[in-house]
Amino acid sequence: MTRAETPGAGGATKVLIVDDQRIIAEAVRRMLAEDPSLELTWCSEGSKAIETAIALRPDVILQDLVMPDADGLDLVRDMRATQELAIVPLIVLSSKEEPATKAEAFARGANDYLVKLPDKVELIARIRHHAAGFRAQRERDIVWSALRSELDKAAAYVLSLLPKPTPPPLAAAWQFEASSSLGGDALGFHWLDDEHFALYVIDVCGHGVGAALLSVSALNVLNARTLPGVDFRDPSAVLGGLNTTFQMERQNNMFFTIWYGVYHAPSRRLDYSSAAHPAAVLLAPGAEAVQLGQPNLPIGVMDGIDFGNASTTIPAGSRLVVISDGAFEVQKASGGELEFDEFVAIVAQAAGNGPVERARSVIQAVQAVQGRLEFDDDCTLVELQLD
Repeated sequence: MTRAETPGAGGATKVLIVDDQRIIAEAVRRMLAEDPSLELTWCSEGSKAIETAIALRPDVILQDLVMPDADGLDLVRDMRATQELAIVPLIVLSSKEEPATKAEAFARGANDYLVKLPDKVELIARIRHHAAGFRAQRERDIVWSALRSELDKAAAYVLSLLPKPTPPPLAAAWQFEASSSLGGDALGFHWLDDEHFALYVIDVCGHGVGAALLSVSALNVLNARTLPGVDFRDPSAVLGGLNTTFQMERQNNMFFTIWYGVYHAPSRRLDYSSAAHPAAVLLAPGAEAVQLGQPNLPIGVMDGIDFGNASTTIPAGSRLVVISDGAFEVQKASGGELEFDEFVAIVAQAAGNGPVERARSVIQAVQAVQGRLEFDDDCTLVELQLD
């Protein structure tokens, strides 16, 4: 053994001992010698321990607390503050037996504590235990990193399906905040023909991959208008078609809510239907906010539902705001839940010169109310400005 051995090839468990006493390092080497899978490197200078460990990339570190050129407890702390060593198992191997010293070592990040010199069988068992856990964690990290990359790609794909803002006189924009990597909310708006403009927000139960797959499937059906025999200018027919297509027993018992509206530009009439979804908010100049919603069951819960249509005339200069429940079902930092009427007041007071700025303003106001940026549920808001 030398003071700076290079790590061996193959699947050897690399152990770094940081101790200024050669006799201790040699004693540990002899203990580990019977197991050819354990390779020991000795670092005799505490001041060079981090540098040596980064170069070696050990599976386990054995570290003394009393060294002439380094404070052992500070070194434990510094090991944990070093990115490359932050999760490497660190076993303190010290002559100090005081409970306070042991407690401080654990507080600064040590994984284990042995009074030297321990029994050979115990030392090898602990090294193997910590090394196995460390390797398993590294394998999990590799898998998670790959999964994280795939989730990021999937999230980017979902966002690519969402529409671009539209200009006046019929201006639309949205804000979307996912509570996890992949959200269960989806939204869309587009012209069906020269006179009819459709707008919809979907909210799938739950979060994650399953919810995202269902929301994307429903969104693609709406964007591509692929429901057989359905007139997409008829909101009730659209919801009926979705309900037939996405029955929950065929969707891993998942269902979704939706608000779907169609604006007829020449007459300024809005036809809409909703399935267990929060009401849209209509803000007309000089008038109180009006809630546009219906108390139907969600999509997929029961076949054969007649969702029905409702209609209203949109005055010039109005704003129509469609949301998912994550936009207002939040806990206030001051205590209690944000009431829907309080949310409507936030929408009415939103600052900005257009839908893009106002939608962002509403989300920021809700974030301020809850005292944090993250939402517990997916949060979607679409504003349609009808000049």
